Amino acid sequence: MYLSKGKVTMKYYLENTEAVLQEVGSGENGLSQAEADRRLAEFGKNKLAEKKKDSFIKRFFAQLADPMIILLLVAAVISGVIAVAEGETLADVFIILFVVIMNAVLGVVQESKAEQAIEALKEMSAATSKVIRDGMIKIVKSEDLVKGDVIVIEAGDSIPADARILESASLKIEEAALTGESVPAEKTAATLKASGKDVPLGDRTNMMYMGSTAVYGRGKAVIVETAMQTEVGKIADAIAQA
Repeated sequence: MYLSKGKVTMKYYLENTEAVLQEVGSGENGLSQAEADRRLAEFGKNKLAEKKKDSFIKRFFAQLADPMIILLLVAAVISGVIAVAEGETLADVFIILFVVIMNAVLGVVQESKAEQAIEALKEMSAATSKVIRDGMIKIVKSEDLVKGDVIVIEAGDSIPADARILESASLKIEEAALTGESVPAEKTAATLKASGKDVPLGDRTNMMYMGSTAVYGRGKAVIVETAMQTEVGKIADAIAQA
């Protein structure tokens, strides 16, 4: 089944596992590596959108906004006015400006190096997940997961994306970040029934959400939403818009 952009999604927690797997174009044994690569290329990485980095010029002027730098610039202006009034050279002014510019440039360079170091650490400690690809369990970076991937979850694992549970063996997940509940929620693969209104997120016992953590048992689930389409992603987007 070809999964395309812009498709209206179902309420996965109200559908049985067979219908969910068909909707996301997957199966009990997950996706093939080729299909996973195709979806990753089409839909992008499974990570929340990051703030756009400031340009070099913007960072440079941000360095000049430092109180001490402003004080030096004021001193340069005063020194220049006095030098012109008394017919002296502007050597002191140029020296101060040189120091200010060098300080700003070095500040930007150090800032960039620090960011590069942090990115390197992130790369080294990148979260991984157990996923079934080509019928075999593989360890991949969580950011490389796609909609339709079948993941295996065990106690201690972080949930990498929003997923519909296919199998649950005494699985309990801590969802305090999303629901506010301090007690881990017991999970099941059973289809839920909605009585008139929709099922609140905290009562969706057959779903697991990005940002939560498995604390007991084990389970298997199919990913139904990734990145900014997850519940955490929607919250992040709402905050950014506000």
